[in-house]
Amino acid sequence: MAECMDCHKTLTVYVEPDSADDDDESMGESTSGQYVPDDVGLQCGCHFHWQCLLDSYSMNDCPNCGGNLISTTPSGAEQLVCNLENEGGLQEKLDILSILREEGYLQAFPEERIGLAFLSFCGEGDIEACVDLLKSTDSDVLRYQDGLGTMCSGLHVAVQKQRVDVAWLLLFLASNLDISQFPAMVLEAAEGMELKRDEDAKEDIRSLKNADGVTAEQQAAGIGGVWSEWLQVGLLSASNS
Repeated sequence: MAECMDCHKTLTVYVEPDSADDDDESMGESTSGQYVPDDVGLQCGCHFHWQCLLDSYSMNDCPNCGGNLISTTPSGAEQLVCNLENEGGLQEKLDILSILREEGYLQAFPEERIGLAFLSFCGEGDIEACVDLLKSTDSDVLRYQDGLGTMCSGLHVAVQKQRVDVAWLLLFLASNLDISQFPAMVLEAAEGMELKRDEDAKEDIRSLKNADGVTAEQQAAGIGGVWSEWLQVGLLSASNS
């Protein structure tokens, strides 16, 4: 069997039994983990474990032979095509360039992981996770903007995903919007989560622009719907304080 060109071990990975298997074992049925394929076959002919490739990849060349891995799509976009075989089966001609570049960026700037996690929670509308993360870090993730290209803030993400509760949370914590403009239920929720506004607020989150120079207010104008009323009363306008 082929070996990983980085760690020189067979191209498999051990997978622990899931919780359902644990339940079976507690009922007297013997269960155990198993080895499954973990093989990233590059166009140059070299093979890696998925994690080994993530850890060793740099720029556009194979970490082992130095061959150029980048090709172009019919539209002219760059791609890095591989054959990926794992527990889910074989995926042929899979483009993994964006994943590798994102991982490379995060390895160079590990602090970005916290900010990206926050944006993910904003997009999912997970208020509890947002608050827990804010309380567990000293980083100013409230105004974090995605450095991987879009430069979106949490408010941009909340607007795009139509997460009204998240938008209220961000306005409460990271804007100069007057307290009188917040619904009573929002203020009660903030008090219940022991959240306090920063009296010496930094830049108003509503003034942040994404990579296209668009504020969350301008983004909302292109979406309409739930944001129409917000736009009418200026809740997303940085000039409304």
